[in-house]
Amino acid sequence: MTLRPSSQRQQSSWSDRACELPVIQDQHAETAPAAAVPPRAVGDISVSTKQRGSASVLARLRQVGSLKLLFPRTSGAALQGVIVNTAGGVTGGDQLDLNATACAGTSLTLTTQAAERAYRAQPGEVGMIRNVLSVESQASLAWLPQETILFQDCNLDRTLTVDLHAQSRLLLCETLVFGRAAMGEKLTRASLNDRIDIRRSGRPLFLDTIRLQGDVAAHLAKPAIAGGAGAVATLVYIAPDAQGRLDPLRAQLGPTAGASLIGDDLLLLRALAPDSFALRQMLLPLLRDLYGASLPRPWMI
Repeated sequence: MTLRPSSQRQQSSWSDRACELPVIQDQHAETAPAAAVPPRAVGDISVSTKQRGSASVLARLRQVGSLKLLFPRTSGAALQGVIVNTAGGVTGGDQLDLNATACAGTSLTLTTQAAERAYRAQPGEVGMIRNVLSVESQASLAWLPQETILFQDCNLDRTLTVDLHAQSRLLLCETLVFGRAAMGEKLTRASLNDRIDIRRSGRPLFLDTIRLQGDVAAHLAKPAIAGGAGAVATLVYIAPDAQGRLDPLRAQLGPTAGASLIGDDLLLLRALAPDSFALRQMLLPLLRDLYGASLPRPWMI
């Protein structure tokens, strides 16, 4: 597991006029360019928000293929979207893309219906996930997907790119699970390339890469890497009150988690746990405090 920053940069393809476009939904079946080995699944979501009174509502939605976005009824002012991968997981050759914009003055929360699963891939095939988030002036975005579970022989390449305005807020949590502990699973053959790239007005703010190849279980067993942990979470909180959140957050952490400030308004937390259940029990109270409201319903199921 590499915890040092990466210089990798992903460019957003989001149009400057995204917030002005009408709602469009494409319900056609998955399509992809002709290839020698066609993808098992292709999914694409583009979504943006707008203000209506004091509430944040949908401005634009386009969804194609195996990715769908549902909007449950909530009592808060934020718009909440639940991502559903109807393909049932990710394997070699899959291509899943999401592009979301919280437009000026709005609040958007995105989560997933269930844990994502990276399944066994055929030799030479890679499952690709590209998530691009944009947060405009006086807007806030909470990126709270449930766990990503890695299975034996998986090959996953995932990038999360976030572009922030100088006056915007972000809560981000990504969790990786290295095999299902209750099933006695161990990852002795797997490949993962996972990148988080957060920028403010185009300038690097937080760059992080986790790369794992081969016998993942043996690598994570090393004391200086993960001490045998079976799950890891990365939490990023960017807001004007980040500094004041640090001490209360640290008071709730166990011996396998740590939190630090990077600058005045960026709080970073990394947590390890034996399995996904223990990690979730640690994360739930922290996320509730930082989110400032009840977490999305899928987190409670």
